[in-house]
Amino acid sequence: MMKRIALASLSLLALSHALPAFSQEKTSNYSYTEAFAPLFFKNNGNDYRSASGKPGPAYWQNAADYKIQASLNDQNDQITGSVEITYSNNSPDNMDYLWLQLDQNMFSQYGRGQLISPLTSSRYGDGNSTFDGGYQIQSVTDANGSAIEHIINDTRMQLRLPTSLKSKGGKITFKIKYQYTVPKYGADRTGILDKKNGKIYAIAQWFPRLCVYDDIRGWNTLPYTGPGEFYREFGNYQVEITTPANHMVVLGGELLNPQEVFTPEQLKRYQQAQRSDETVIIRSADEVNDKNSRPIKKNLTWKYQLNNAQDIAWASSTAFILDGAKINLPSGKKALALSAYPEESNSNNAWERSTEYTKAAIEIYSKSWFEYPYPVAVNVASNVGGMEYPALSFCGHQAKAGSLWGVTNHEFGHNWFPMIVASNEREHGWMDEGFNTFINELATKEFNNGEYYRSQASRSYIFTARNLEPIMSTPQNMKERNIGALVYYKPAYGLKLLRNEIIGSERFDYAFKKYIQDWAYKHPTPEDFFKAIENGTGENLNWFWRGWFVNNWQMDQSIKSVSYVNNNPKFGALVTIENLEKLPMPVTVEATTISGKKIRKKLPVEIWERNTIWQFKIPTAESLQSIQIDPDMVMPDKNPDNNSWKAN
Repeated sequence: MMKRIALASLSLLALSHALPAFSQEKTSNYSYTEAFAPLFFKNNGNDYRSASGKPGPAYWQNAADYKIQASLNDQNDQITGSVEITYSNNSPDNMDYLWLQLDQNMFSQYGRGQLISPLTSSRYGDGNSTFDGGYQIQSVTDANGSAIEHIINDTRMQLRLPTSLKSKGGKITFKIKYQYTVPKYGADRTGILDKKNGKIYAIAQWFPRLCVYDDIRGWNTLPYTGPGEFYREFGNYQVEITTPANHMVVLGGELLNPQEVFTPEQLKRYQQAQRSDETVIIRSADEVNDKNSRPIKKNLTWKYQLNNAQDIAWASSTAFILDGAKINLPSGKKALALSAYPEESNSNNAWERSTEYTKAAIEIYSKSWFEYPYPVAVNVASNVGGMEYPALSFCGHQAKAGSLWGVTNHEFGHNWFPMIVASNEREHGWMDEGFNTFINELATKEFNNGEYYRSQASRSYIFTARNLEPIMSTPQNMKERNIGALVYYKPAYGLKLLRNEIIGSERFDYAFKKYIQDWAYKHPTPEDFFKAIENGTGENLNWFWRGWFVNNWQMDQSIKSVSYVNNNPKFGALVTIENLEKLPMPVTVEATTISGKKIRKKLPVEIWERNTIWQFKIPTAESLQSIQIDPDMVMPDKNPDNNSWKAN
């Protein structure tokens, strides 16, 4: 008996010094007064934006309606158009001038986007490019045909009004005539793809559009240089696109004249697709080179309409195969999924499933978060690797199987962020890409019983690099190589941590869904989102917003020591842990007893609210063989080596 006690004492002595790291103590960088400091929010709530994270009782937003007539010349790759814009000033301010975006000017040799593009490869441009595009603005006139004074600077145009546009309901209508040459590769947003049966034109950012005027900074006139994408006013669109008759045109809106642009047989199939849950071929690969598969005319005008949207895009080609199927929405309404792609993409279990993927993504997001509002969802194979517009996406023409599901799921997820919840992606790209990446993973898990779902690790190697800018940096203010981590993956993983580790899925999902509903077709800020989640879940998350989003704080939890109560295992084990870096997090610990029993304990983040070191008890009546912090490896801990303890 004495021998056994002595051995037990010796074992305990070894137990409390089992990790070599314990003898090389690291100085903690953690400050609980900094992490949990009060007064995080700058806005305490006003008539425009509530302190609860909802739009305030006097929230306002301007609007812009567009009537566009454009034609495509496939001999010189030119778009010629006129746009009539009716702008509604719902703000409390009179306006002496208006600002418009001229995104195509990025592709001029004098455009800032072209001038700041690196000589090496970049998604947004090529410093060696010789293409000299941009708008030729032919006229700017009022409703009576009189010229309006205007100036153009880079991707912006200012209209100087002869009389002020009145506040709270003032309207103005004006018309702009323009022309431009479509770039072959337009910053992965627009372009031309040469295929054996003809060019595929991906046409986007193709007409002058109003800049947003809001209650945050007035006019939002950040020049377009590539990385930042959307911030638009909502409005209604009436569009007429004239192309050679052998082209097929698809646009993110309701087709108003299908009987004029389809052959009788194609019209029959088109109508069948609107009623079918299975994909229906509207124009087959065999028909692409059959002149009888298009109406016998020189030119055709395709007429479309889309309401309450912040942009519109289209595609045109002689090479398009077209298929479609019905989308079933929770309210009982229906929409139409369409896919347009060349013969070369119709192989290897890829684009022939595009409509299936599009339909599934729209149905999943509609059921989970907010019902899809548009009459169609169009997926286009092009040389644009992946780019979203309301009701239409461009995806890579070479995408195969699971990769096509991934890009289709992602681009159509953008209809919720930022097309419905219209945050300022020009400044806060993470509120678009990050939120979308978060819901993409949930949708992939659900699609076809997880056909393409793969569980993802914490990617701590991405999130712990000290040279990363904070998430709250603008996309223009990030190294291009960091955009993937900071705009997509880190914010998405932050939401995943909130949902799974910090708050719980039931409370988080309720608050997140409520945020979407409250800000649908409106312009939330980061602070609106933070407040909405705090109010909807009942949690004070200032420490998380401060560390994960505002700063690039690191996380490093460690086991400092292990001992037994009264040096006797039957009374339980005492574990001391330490927070070594600036970012606090909840702690999950799993202990394994000498008999193999697993004991888990989860500690809330509040243990770090006034401590850098914390001791807690594990209820056990036997010796432990190991202890592990973060046993599921879900936390972005920069140094997992100090997360485990093993008995000698």
